Amino acid sequence: MKDTGVFFIYLAVMAGVTYLIRAVPFVLCKGKIKSKYIRDFLYYVPMAVLGAMTFPDIFYATGSYASSIAGFIVACLLAFFEKSLLTVAISASGAALAVNLGMMLFK
Repeated sequence: MKDTGVFFIYLAVMAGVTYLIRAVPFVLCKGKIKSKYIRDFLYYVPMAVLGAMTFPDIFYATGSYASSIAGFIVACLLAFFEKSLLTVAISASGAALAVNLGMMLFK
């Protein structure tokens, strides 16, 4: 019974914090944001956060640094040449798989 009570306290705190994060900007920013700097900053925040959360895991996803680095290099090259997200993801996964299979075959 005690664990259930603690769970609901944690749930209420999490719901409150989540609500505040979403509600405070609506309360503080009544009109349209006119500053180009702030609008540009807010535009790139989701991409920066996603990149910061994803980037470190790239090198641990396959269990081998060699295959992870191969996939990362392929993804960077294809992204540089502005290929689609699906093409980049499939090609990077294929490169990591190919390096892993190559390492298994030549052990």
